[in-house]
Formats: sequence, C-alpha cells, structure tokens
Amino acid sequence: MSPRLSQKFTLILLAVFGGGLLLSGIALFVALNRLAEAEVQQQAAIMMQTMNAVRSYTSDHIQPQLADELAVSDQFIPETVPAFSAREVFETVRSDENYATFFYKEAALNPTNPRDQADDFEAQILTAFRADPELEELSGFRDLAGQRVFYTARPLAISDEGCLACHSTPEVAPASLIATYGETGGFGWEVGEVVAAQIVYVPAGNVVDVARLFLTTVLVIVGLAFVAVVVAMNLTLRQAVIAPVTTIAGLAQEVADDAITQEALEAPELEKVTQRSDELGRLAQTFRQMVREVYEREQRLREEVLALRIEIDETRKNEQVAEITGTDYFQTLQAKAQRLRQKRDDR
Repeated sequence: MSPRLSQKFTLILLAVFGGGLLLSGIALFVALNRLAEAEVQQQAAIMMQTMNAVRSYTSDHIQPQLADELAVSDQFIPETVPAFSAREVFETVRSDENYATFFYKEAALNPTNPRDQADDFEAQILTAFRADPELEELSGFRDLAGQRVFYTARPLAISDEGCLACHSTPEVAPASLIATYGETGGFGWEVGEVVAAQIVYVPAGNVVDVARLFLTTVLVIVGLAFVAVVVAMNLTLRQAVIAPVTTIAGLAQEVADDAITQEALEAPELEKVTQRSDELGRLAQTFRQMVREVYEREQRLREEVLALRIEIDETRKNEQVAEITGTDYFQTLQAKAQRLRQKRDDR
C-alpha cells in the first residue's frame, strides 16, 4: 500500500511542479530577457554618453586648436571631426575583451565620411527620429552582417552652428575636406536637424546568453529546492500518514480474515497511532473501538454457540435414552432383570 500511495503523491507533486516550472520558466525567461536588454541598454547609454563627451571635447577643445591649421592644410585633419574622434575612441574601448563584440556607428543619410552611410534599416530609424522630435531612443533586434544583433539608437541633431563650417555648403568648407571626401556628402545640414543616429550594436547572443545564464541558475536552484522538498515531504508523509494508515489497514485485514486477536488490538504500533490528537489518531481510536467490540461480540458468540452445542448434545442424549427405554424389548429386559434380582434376594 505505502509504495503506491507514496508514488502517487510523488507523481502528483511532479506534475504540479512540472506545470508550474514550465509556466514560471517561460515568464522568467521573458522577464530575464527584458532585464538583460535593460542591462545592455544601460551599457549602451554609458557608452553613448562617453562618446558624446568625446564629441563635445573635440568640438570645444580640439577644433579651436586646429582650426587655423585646418584652414591652410592640404590634408584634412579628421581628428577635428567629433564623429571621427568618437568612432576612434570607441574602437579603443573595443580592445577590451568585455566590449569586443560591441559596435558603434553614427549612421547618417548624408554623411561626409562614407563609412557613416546609413543602411536601409538605419535609414528607417533616422526617419522615425525625424518624424517624432519627442522620440529619444529606439532599441530592438536586427540582422547585421549575417548575425543577429541587439541595437540601441539615439538621435543626433546639429546643436552648434560651428558644425556648419564644414557642413553648410562646399564653398565654405575647408579645401582639405573637399579634397579628402569630395563635395557631394555631408552638406546642407541645418541647426536643430537630426542628421544622424548614434547606434550601439551588441550581438544578440550576449543578451540571450545573459538571460539563459540567469534562467539556468534560477531553474537549477528551484529544481534542487523542489527535490529537497519532495524528499522531505515523502519522508514526512511516510512517517505521519502512510505508516499509520498501513497499521490501520493491517488491523482491518485481520478483521476481514477473521484473525483478529487481543494482541493485535494492543499492538504498540496501533497504540502509538491512537495516541495522536489529529484526524488519523481519532480514526484509529474509533476503528480500534469498533474492532474491539466486534472481537468481544465474536468471543461471546463463540461461548454461546459452545454452550448451546453442549445443551443440544445433552438433550439428544436424553432423547435417545428415552427412545431406548420406551421400547417393548427394553421393558422385557428390565422385567427379567427385576425377577433375577428378586430371586437373588430370596436366597
């Protein structure tokens, strides 16, 4: 009995746990994915803030220092361009293995440097930023260079008229810039216009790996905790429920087999169960009392049957004797015996 009850209880727990684990795992995976995305977004935000600091430093300090030299130089000095400085600094950051899979781009529809040319996907991001001045950030997944990546993008608008010295018209731009990049790209910009999108790319595997790592860790901890709970509950169930039920069931089987004895009613295992104050204890007390009454009734019945059998035997014997003494043959024998005794006495 006990193995089957224990197994059923374990199977029920496993079914409940499996369903709960599946649902909670799905919910947890979604939550951890969002958490991982938020963490990556935070890293991207820090990097963008750093790149903006580089851009500001280049505009406020590097450009003024090299403005005169740039005006007369035959060779363009790219370090005076904030976007170039930010890109190069980011490449230095990527030398750290923790950021080797990150990519930074200032994607523009009309860039000076062709490497900043927005692709179709980035062009859609730029269009969204231009259509909604209140939109401050976009993020999500895309395929890039054959791999799935997670991106975070922010609008980049012209906020300083000093930028127009190189991006208003080819006529006012430095000759070295025209000589290096030509006069077809990077012109016609206006103050306040969103001309580019700062985008940080992270391989999607990084986001998924972080979520999977958290999920695996949590599921392993929950799984181990559940195994411990199942083992503890099985031991508790075996001791607190199955063993008492087995004792009561054994007593019931003895009643069914008509093999109940006084020793069984006073067995230590049964006595231990009846001393409990819970439902099983009350059940054992009531059941033992019922069995005791059945046992005592059977004992009385046996005694009555035995007494009745003796009485019946005595009655039968008397009847048989009466039948014998009432016959003519017995009467004749009795008379002969009487005459023989009389003759013996006369002598």
